[in-house]
Amino acid sequence: MKFDDLDAKMRVFETAHDHCVLPGIFMVARLDGRNFTKLTKETLELDAPFDPRFRDAMLDTVEHLMTCGFRAVFGYTQSDEISLLLHRDESAFQRKLRKLESVLSGEASAKFSLTFNHIACFDCRISQLPTAELVRDYFRWRNEDAHRNALNAHCYWMLRKQGTGAEAAAKQLLRLPVARKNELLFQNGINFNDLPAWQKRGMGVYWEPFLKSAKNPLTGEAVQAERRRLKRDLDLPLKDAYDAFLNDLITNTAA
Repeated sequence: MKFDDLDAKMRVFETAHDHCVLPGIFMVARLDGRNFTKLTKETLELDAPFDPRFRDAMLDTVEHLMTCGFRAVFGYTQSDEISLLLHRDESAFQRKLRKLESVLSGEASAKFSLTFNHIACFDCRISQLPTAELVRDYFRWRNEDAHRNALNAHCYWMLRKQGTGAEAAAKQLLRLPVARKNELLFQNGINFNDLPAWQKRGMGVYWEPFLKSAKNPLTGEAVQAERRRLKRDLDLPLKDAYDAFLNDLITNTAA
């Protein structure tokens, strides 16, 4: 059989189930670390519940994803997950899901692994969101999840550091109301409201404009050129201000 015939025969098995995201649909990629509890607590021996070294590694990974060839508008990270809002008109790989998901997970895994010099792995799935409102809801959802995770993590590790076993600590917090968890921390000298915002609400990375001194190549005149750079935001806005912030990002995504 000639190679071209064999290639056509076999390639159909590889591409028969390709799915492409429709034009005009917003795409948000969510990446999660695989077995990161074991990686961070046993292999890397990071501090619990939050370690600045892990925080910075996740931010480095977000920045890499936003500069590795995709039209990324906003990166959000909390715990061991990353959410990446792509430009509404992103056309990489003809918007094929299997390509987008595999490349993004590979890029994130490689960058994080290099940061800690240890193998780490992310999976990836893409939410296809037809409206700007759903995009806002998505990032509100992850923001609220960050708050819930932070409260649980601080309670759990406070108990563990006091000598409570893993199973007993988890059981003690099971179905405990939010108010009681806050009270438990406060009784042990931790005011949850005073903890760093990045622990409670996650972190954002997005593009910001800035002026750079330059020279007009024709006249030699000194000018100010507008450029853009990535900004790390460890103190994301709250409530209505967060909605307004997201609206601006989504507007940029649709422009």
